[in-house]
Amino acid sequence: MTVEVMDVSISDTKDKEPEEEVEKKDEVTVITEDLKEQIKLVERSVSTKEPRFILRVLRALPATRRKLSNPLVLRRLITHYFARAENRSDKEVLLSFLDEPMEAESSDPTPIEKPASAEKGRSATRAPASLLLETDVYLHLLVHLTLLDAKKYPEALKCSELLLAKVCSKPRRSLDLLAARCYYYHSRTHELAGTLHSIRGLLHQRLSAATLRKDFEGQAVLINCLMRNYLHYNHYDQAHKLIAKIEFPQQANNNEVARFHYYTGRIAAVRLEYSSAHTQLQLALRKAPTQHAALGFRQAVQKLSVVVQLLLGEIPERQVFRGAGLRLALAPYLQLTQAVRLGNLQRFQKVLDTHRAKFQDDHTLMLIVRLRHNVIKTGLRTISLSYSKIPLEDVAAKLALDSREDAEFIVAKAIRDGVIEAVIDHEAGYMQSKETVDVYCTREPQSVYHQRIAFCLDIHNQSVKAMRYPPKSYNKDLESAEERREREQQDLELAKEMAEEEDDSYP
Repeated sequence: MTVEVMDVSISDTKDKEPEEEVEKKDEVTVITEDLKEQIKLVERSVSTKEPRFILRVLRALPATRRKLSNPLVLRRLITHYFARAENRSDKEVLLSFLDEPMEAESSDPTPIEKPASAEKGRSATRAPASLLLETDVYLHLLVHLTLLDAKKYPEALKCSELLLAKVCSKPRRSLDLLAARCYYYHSRTHELAGTLHSIRGLLHQRLSAATLRKDFEGQAVLINCLMRNYLHYNHYDQAHKLIAKIEFPQQANNNEVARFHYYTGRIAAVRLEYSSAHTQLQLALRKAPTQHAALGFRQAVQKLSVVVQLLLGEIPERQVFRGAGLRLALAPYLQLTQAVRLGNLQRFQKVLDTHRAKFQDDHTLMLIVRLRHNVIKTGLRTISLSYSKIPLEDVAAKLALDSREDAEFIVAKAIRDGVIEAVIDHEAGYMQSKETVDVYCTREPQSVYHQRIAFCLDIHNQSVKAMRYPPKSYNKDLESAEERREREQQDLELAKEMAEEEDDSYP
């Protein structure tokens, strides 16, 4: 029994040794193998002409970006794929952008020496494969992202210029998705470096080329980059003219569609088109990714949406401010909403002075300043519902206005705009409210129903557009109308023959 136990223990230890060796594989090797698998997907997409493989690689790009902290990973990949002599210059350029690895990291285990004759025979039979342009662009893009994460903006600008020149020199259909991502990061690099205005002409040029080539993904990215370029310098009129003259491609992915709706909503809000802005912002929230994937984008859209709703005279629901990841970001806007709802002008001014820098960073300060009139209108509406007759001096005191004349002018404008139902007695100096009218005698219910019906129809239209239909090759396996008639006729004849045989079998 003891011998058998010893044999089993020895065999178990031998089986565990390779498992421990697999576990000891360093992190750099694991990441390198993972990136090689992604590059295989890129090559497979080129060979099969299926863009879905490149799409899979680009969706994993944020996760891949977090794995590139060690420069030894990209050095191994570049050395492996740029092994041919004609790629030596490109390899040296890419390696110059990467940091030198540490001595501990660069000390790899020495490989087992092989006979020289075996090495010569293997090198003669297995030469390095030619480098695909798509693989070259993908590795160059990874180097560019590494420089961006390290905040080396001068080197990132130089790397981005070389990458864009490489993409524009050889336009290929299999390169469209990678080229679109390169356009975005090129614009982002110039934005971080403070030179965003210098690439406006280049973006227009590439947009014209993408439109002529029916490159829908590149077209969508370039339109959004141009709109972001204009909005960065507050050129709202030029951005509006751009939207009016172009047509956004319907084939673009949801991320680009969400960005387009957000930029369009910002432009419409500045142009006093609050209803259109609110619709565009709701579409942006509907098209946006999940909350954890694009939390910053959702915060920006919700901030602007709250301000637009307040400008429309609506009060956002409290559930909006309690969303996951939105509580702290929307805290100043909750205080602003409470001040507008109460019609307290002093509280509104206090919130505005306290969070002015925050509103300035969110690009909503210009719209929030317009809310002062809404606060006054809300206060007037509350006063007209509370008092049947009130002196204008008391109105000025409750609204924190400077004088009785200011209160008189504001009340007169509110009556003319239909905010309140009242009459001003200028001689006696008071405001007298009229009796409240039944809301169902007005057109307000009709407008509310129209808004809800339009919302439901819009959801239906978007759902129909998002449906996927089978390709035309699917119809090849289906029978035509003539074949169906012949089959039905044969079935009928067969049924008649079977019926006649049954009749003959019973004399």
